[in-house]
Amino acid sequence: MRKVLTVLGVAVAALLATATPALAHNVLISTDPAKDARLDTGPARITLTFDAPIQGGDINQVSVLGPDKSQWAEGTVDIESNKISAPVRPLGPAGTYTVGYRILSADGHPVEGEYSFTLTKAGNGTPATAGAAKGVAADSGNSSGGGVPVWVWVLGAVVLLAIGLTLALRTGREKTE
Repeated sequence: MRKVLTVLGVAVAALLATATPALAHNVLISTDPAKDARLDTGPARITLTFDAPIQGGDINQVSVLGPDKSQWAEGTVDIESNKISAPVRPLGPAGTYTVGYRILSADGHPVEGEYSFTLTKAGNGTPATAGAAKGVAADSGNSSGGGVPVWVWVLGAVVLLAIGLTLALRTGREKTE
């Protein structure tokens, strides 16, 4: 019985030691312009930095909504490892602009969120067309795409458990002569 418990303990320890780091979603760690910034002129680009690489794909999007809910981001997003950026049209009315994002996290799950900044002086820009930000995505070829799907970890856990149980059952049998 002692051998069975030892083998099971080793199998559980191996599962706990290997599975947890790979299953975390990306976390936004910095923005340009900064959250709650007060700007006299609008930015030419929005840049978001995450704690882990972003996977390429059509899910990656950045939008900039003005005080009147019009769209100001226009063009293709660029992904470089853990950074995503999008071009922004010259801004128009003064007020609060909301940056929304949706990315494909390193673990394969989508991550979305938003933050805002304030334009203190009105610009003379015009908003993008209604569909300009839809489907905006590009992979510049620099993203690692190194996320591991969850099913791989589950399969690994099942295999380790099966090996542990097999060893425990074989070593626990008494030889009959």
